[in-house]
Amino acid sequence: MATRPKRYLTPAVLTTSGALLTAALASSALRKPKPIWSASGKVVVITGSSRGLGLNLAEQFALAGARVVLSARDASELERGKNQLLSRRASIHSDQILIITCDFSRPENCKRLIEQATNHWGRVDVLINSVGTIHVGPIEQLPLETYREAMEIHYFAMVQTTYAVLPQMLQRGEGRIVNITSIGGKVPVPHLAAYVGSKFAAVGFSETLNAEMRSKGVHVTTVCPGLMRTGSYPNAIVVGHREREYRWFSLSASLPGLAHSAEGAARKIFNAACEGRAEITIGYDAYLAARVHGLSPEFTQYAGSLANEFILPEPGGSNTPVSAQKIRPPESKLWRRFSELLTRTHNQPSA
Repeated sequence: MATRPKRYLTPAVLTTSGALLTAALASSALRKPKPIWSASGKVVVITGSSRGLGLNLAEQFALAGARVVLSARDASELERGKNQLLSRRASIHSDQILIITCDFSRPENCKRLIEQATNHWGRVDVLINSVGTIHVGPIEQLPLETYREAMEIHYFAMVQTTYAVLPQMLQRGEGRIVNITSIGGKVPVPHLAAYVGSKFAAVGFSETLNAEMRSKGVHVTTVCPGLMRTGSYPNAIVVGHREREYRWFSLSASLPGLAHSAEGAARKIFNAACEGRAEITIGYDAYLAARVHGLSPEFTQYAGSLANEFILPEPGGSNTPVSAQKIRPPESKLWRRFSELLTRTHNQPSA
């Protein structure tokens, strides 16, 4: 009677089996429902929240029952922002909102913000770094101080508020940090060099922070939005052919279909924070751009060079940075009406 040949578990078979088992276990773990994290009763500090996306995020967390700290440089803007929340949402109560003025270019103020919020409500459960600034113009005309200002606001302010809040989060073994960066932190965008450089730095810090903190109970979410309709373009600082630079930037940041709803973005960010997501992009354009750049950085740089050559204004005009509020906006009556609606809705200065 013929004997059946023996089958041996070779290293290749063992390796393949182990890989398949690991993949199956990982897939099973991913399918398990995550514990539900509720924002109700939590203390949420949001930087740059007197207007725009920060104010929309404050609304989302306050509606969920959180106690929210609004922080920005301008006390009158903060008061208007708080009143706007209270007037349009009856379920948000005045005692849910705390206002703290803060100049985020000063390291001691970033630390003081966290200390004041902690002294008032006993702790900080969530930190959202949303403060921002933007300089628009050709790279050869942007003064060096614009790069320093962008790094102070987008990078160092994020690092400083994070260092201020981390000790208490690590002591409790839980906490959430949400860093609002930009698709400009993933792909090159011509005429926004200072902004893009600082956002690349912010993305790098945020992703590394998540890699180190997740196992310690602190969930870090990196948010990379595309263009959003926050009405913030009157706050831009512009050099070069100012009117032409302001025209392309303001229209890009306000047109439906090209720029995304700030309210919708705030809801997505709120959900991502509750789920403890590591990273989200907002908008299919931002999602695709980030992935194309990851696969082929040369392609996105070439696309940027085409936009710079054929669409964006050529260098010239003035090298002196000027607030967009002093620049004549586009002449279109339709744009003016839409712009007025945007700036009013998001507590922005008039265009």
